[in-house]
Amino acid sequence: MFGIVIEYDYAGDEAEWQDAIDTFTGQIDADDRLRGRFSYQVNVSNDGNGRIHIGHWDEEETLKHLQSQPYFGEFAEKVKKFSGGGPKSTGFKKLGGTESTVA
Repeated sequence: MFGIVIEYDYAGDEAEWQDAIDTFTGQIDADDRLRGRFSYQVNVSNDGNGRIHIGHWDEEETLKHLQSQPYFGEFAEKVKKFSGGGPKSTGFKKLGGTESTVA
């Protein structure tokens, strides 16, 4: 499994930010090609400003499919704007972990 962590600070309009998150995650959930193959989690740090996005996917073809969708480009532009020019992103390959996850 592959993944990415995206981090940035945001102190703008919470409703605008939440709407962008809800729209993007809804589009992922509605994409049959991504179901069960790509997951996306968005978190707010305890300070209330830090934002942490975590994506996981099974193979590079899944990521390529996501990145080819118009909604991906629209969301990427919003995150760039929210982050003030560009978030910090770190890709990774999962090596291990617990069997189950907490919802």
